Amino acid sequence: MYKDICTVSVVTFNAAWGQKEVNLNRIKGYMECAAKKGSDFVVFPEMALTGYDDEPDKPLKEKMQYRLAETIPGPSTMEIEKLAKDLGIYVVMGMPARDERNSDVIYNALAAFSPEGLTGAYHKMHLPPPEPNWATRGDKPFILETPWGPVGCAICYDSYCFPELMRYYASKGCRLYINSTALAKCHGRCLGTSTLEAAVIREGIYIASANLGGLDVDNYFWGGSSIMGPSRKTWETYYYAGRKFADECADESEMFTATIDLSLATRFLFKQNPAVNGTDWRPDKYIELFQDSLSSPDYGK
Repeated sequence: MYKDICTVSVVTFNAAWGQKEVNLNRIKGYMECAAKKGSDFVVFPEMALTGYDDEPDKPLKEKMQYRLAETIPGPSTMEIEKLAKDLGIYVVMGMPARDERNSDVIYNALAAFSPEGLTGAYHKMHLPPPEPNWATRGDKPFILETPWGPVGCAICYDSYCFPELMRYYASKGCRLYINSTALAKCHGRCLGTSTLEAAVIREGIYIASANLGGLDVDNYFWGGSSIMGPSRKTWETYYYAGRKFADECADESEMFTATIDLSLATRFLFKQNPAVNGTDWRPDKYIELFQDSLSSPDYGK
């Protein structure tokens, strides 16, 4: 049986753009403080290791993301791995990752660690502008196995605009979903808060969301890291810690920690419903719909 009660920390992080060693040192410091607070998990934002913003006028090989990208495992992840082992915690951190077989292929990635060490990496599957200027799309989900059950990992655009990924994770038994994000003010006030709150209600799971906060190069990021999940009240989302993206002072550098009860993650759409002799979620039918979409001559137009 999986454990139900765990403590999670999320960090609003103002990454120093292009200063990997500075950011790595700060990430390690937050890890140590999260462990002192008793955290089992600590989640950092998308591209926390290097900063996010693009240099649109530069060719790929001169871009910051290309120059600072590392393979996973690599020098930075080896440092995080050692500390995660020493502290006995799970860590998820955003960074640019270089493909091991083709050094010109760069991913917007998450590196995931357990108390036993590096467990793997997730490559962002959905890329909004300007990320295609430097990143290649990933094509596989990533589930982190823990004593609290499987934990689904995703990055920003994956969460706000493509519910298919979160629903896949929920169908696989994930009660906790990691949203490592770089949501900027240019994306508007409603995108992040509205979609994540709706997802908690719809999927019946917890979301640990860590966002960049403050000025990068051109973009100003909302901050607003939070730990949200099902409320004891029907059809409501409860914030166990943190802030909404557009809250006053949400951009301040801050770590939020909460102890959550994953038994409240009902995942009710994905469980057997005797009344219909199946689950309310109907992937067998959705496959048919998606295949019909793909076969349409108007698809993608």
